Amino acid sequence: MEEALSKIGPVMAQLFGQTEAPMMISMMSPREHFHADGSVARERLSSAGRPGPLVQVATMDSEGVLLPPGGTGEIVVRSSLVMMGYYQDPKATAEAGRFGWHHTGDIGRLDADGFLYIVDRAKDMIITGGFNVYSVEVEQALMQHPDVQDSAVIGLPDEKWGEAVVAVLQPHAGRSLQPEEIIAFVKARIGSVKAPKRVEVWPDLPRSKVGKVMKKDIRAELLARLNRQTGA
Repeated sequence: MEEALSKIGPVMAQLFGQTEAPMMISMMSPREHFHADGSVARERLSSAGRPGPLVQVATMDSEGVLLPPGGTGEIVVRSSLVMMGYYQDPKATAEAGRFGWHHTGDIGRLDADGFLYIVDRAKDMIITGGFNVYSVEVEQALMQHPDVQDSAVIGLPDEKWGEAVVAVLQPHAGRSLQPEEIIAFVKARIGSVKAPKRVEVWPDLPRSKVGKVMKKDIRAELLARLNRQTGA
C-alpha cells in the first residue's frame, strides 16, 4: 500500500461491507492514508477505515458485551442499511441478529481514533490450549519465509490442545520446505502458542475460480485423513 501511494499518488480508497450490510460498513478516504504533515500514515494502512454514514460499528464478545477501543471481538453493525433478514430462513436471521446487532462473522478491533482493523473470519479462528489464534496472523508470519509461496492455516481436533494449529504450505517453484524449520521460524516471530503444531507441504493449494485458497477443502481433506488414521 505504501509503495502504491508513492507511485500512484494520494488516490487510494478502501471500503468494507458485505451483502447483508451493503458496501458502507466502513471506509477510508484518500486523505486518511496520510498524516496532516503529508507523510504516509503507515500505522493505519492495514485498516478498513472508519464507520460510514448512518452506521454504528462495534466489536462484541461471545456473551454480547461491547468491547472498548482496542478490544478484539466480532465486528457488529447497526444501520438502516442492514438487511431485514435471510429469505425464508428465520434461524439464520436470528443468529445474525443476536443481541440487537448484525453479526458480520469477521473478527476485528477499533482503535482510539475509530479506525477498524479486520483480524480474521470468526470461522477461521482457532482455539488452542485456551488461547485464541487468528489464522491470518499465522499466515502472515509464514509468508515472510522466502521459500513459501502461499499458505493456509486451519485448526484440527486435538486431544491435548482442543484444536491444533496446522499449516499447509505451497513452496516457490524449485524450493523445499522443512516442517521443523518452518515451525521455529514462526515461533521466533509470533511465539510458540501461535506457531503450527504440524506443517504439511503441498505442490499446490485448492483454489476457487478467482484464485482464493479454499480452506474448507483443505480442512475436509485433512479431517478425512485423520478419521482414516483413527478409524473414526
